[in-house]
Amino acid sequence: MSTRQLLPVMFVALCSCLAVRAQHSGHEGHSGGEVLGQVAFPISATPPVQKQFNRAVALLHSFEYDRSEQAFAEILKSAPDCTMAYWGIAMSLYHQLWAPPNPEELKKGWTAVEKARALGASTEREQAWLQAIRSFYGDSDKLDHRTRAQAYEKAMEQLYQAHPGDQEAAIFYALALNGTALVTVPMDKTYAKQKKAAEILNAVLRENPQHPGVAHYLIRSYDYPALASLALPAARSYAKIAPASAHALHMPSHIFTRLGLWSESIQSNLASAAAAHEHAKTSGMAGTWDEELHAMDYLAYAYLQGGQDREAERTLQKLRGIQKVWPENFKCAYAFAAIPARVVLERRRWSEAAGLELHPAGFPWAKFPYAEAITRFARALGAARSGDPISAAKEVDSLTEIEKKVSKIQSDYDWASQVQIQRRAAAGYLAWAQGRKEEAFEILRSAAELEDSTEKHPVTPGAVLPARELLAELLLQSGRYAESLREFEAVLRDAPNRFQSLYGSARSAEASGDGPKARSYYTKLLEACAQADGARAELDHARAFVGKK
Repeated sequence: MSTRQLLPVMFVALCSCLAVRAQHSGHEGHSGGEVLGQVAFPISATPPVQKQFNRAVALLHSFEYDRSEQAFAEILKSAPDCTMAYWGIAMSLYHQLWAPPNPEELKKGWTAVEKARALGASTEREQAWLQAIRSFYGDSDKLDHRTRAQAYEKAMEQLYQAHPGDQEAAIFYALALNGTALVTVPMDKTYAKQKKAAEILNAVLRENPQHPGVAHYLIRSYDYPALASLALPAARSYAKIAPASAHALHMPSHIFTRLGLWSESIQSNLASAAAAHEHAKTSGMAGTWDEELHAMDYLAYAYLQGGQDREAERTLQKLRGIQKVWPENFKCAYAFAAIPARVVLERRRWSEAAGLELHPAGFPWAKFPYAEAITRFARALGAARSGDPISAAKEVDSLTEIEKKVSKIQSDYDWASQVQIQRRAAAGYLAWAQGRKEEAFEILRSAAELEDSTEKHPVTPGAVLPARELLAELLLQSGRYAESLREFEAVLRDAPNRFQSLYGSARSAEASGDGPKARSYYTKLLEACAQADGARAELDHARAFVGKK
């Protein structure tokens, strides 16, 4: 057995053999029944403070940023000279795989760093941790986010090399590698940094399989079509390692989505949404927590791919009832725009797509133009497919303007390219509606090729509609069956079990006279939709074809 094959097996075996021990021994640094995983981050502190610190770091590893910041702040109430608690506050404000800190967060993080500097570190190791986070917050008024993120990664590399036995140095360095991989433009399709991060994490895994950061960041490292299967053991373990974290309950669905495991994705996000809702309620949060909306987007996507349209509609109606969220960030903006678009576009309800509006009206949409682009994209496609090229042209123009705005925004991700993909795809369908058939294919192919050169942002389970799938549908509609089959199958290689690409592959094979291949794809579609609860003509056709003798 190769090393590549052995590591996932080791993960399952190690987690299984320690599961009972974890249940009985408790998790250091966690109170009562709060299970967040096994974390030991030694600092210069008394045993009670050390216990608090371990818990705060465990929260940090599961991206429970608000809770971890609060936990580090609580340490300072009883131990105001705990320098590393200020490090924790600064780290809680640096969301490496989400979005760059806003000006207020940068100011708050820098203040924490400066307070730590004024106190002074007790050891050389602690000084290295403080210097690493200082390299990110320093000169934020002069240096862009990407430059500072790369400086932080280099500082963590030095810390990791200077302290080879420090598990936390290894784990946080792996996270830093994933963070800078995301801001690299263009995306490195060899995934060199992600693979390096995974190698580091797998080394820690052998010593501490119950560490939340190891499971979490392995999922992050492998959250790409070519690598996703390697993270399946971590995906099936992380929620058990840190069940007290709503984000830990959600994260496995990144891999379940990549592999087309809709039922597992649904269960993961139902648990996450429920935990997030309960946390918002018990903590007195002023609005629905962003983690719940994040889970809802993944839920809607999985429901739609599995033909569970009624459940997708229920998710949409729940979203429609949300007027206030906390915090008002990009995760909420994306979910607010993506869920309504998915519900209509995945079912090809073009006239409804043409009439979509941003909701809720009071949300600060101007801060998130790339989220507004989703609605404009849906409207453009809907209008073009509904025979209204004039309205479609207006929406394509609006996407052009949004693309210009987004290109000027400092970000941790190339949102401008994503808006450009949407603009090109919409423009392709506009050209088709205007009778410019060959031009339509050229534009759509350019959108598909651009999309292939990028990667989705972790906030989304997938493109609202893949550009290559849209290209394939026009090829199918034009009777170019061999070409459409090739394009649909290309989509399925990156997004297994996508409803419309399974159906499109089957239809293309059927139309070209390849009955066995058509039957195979129709069967896969029916298997993926075993829990379907809606009336879709595609499923009726699949059942009829498979039922033929």
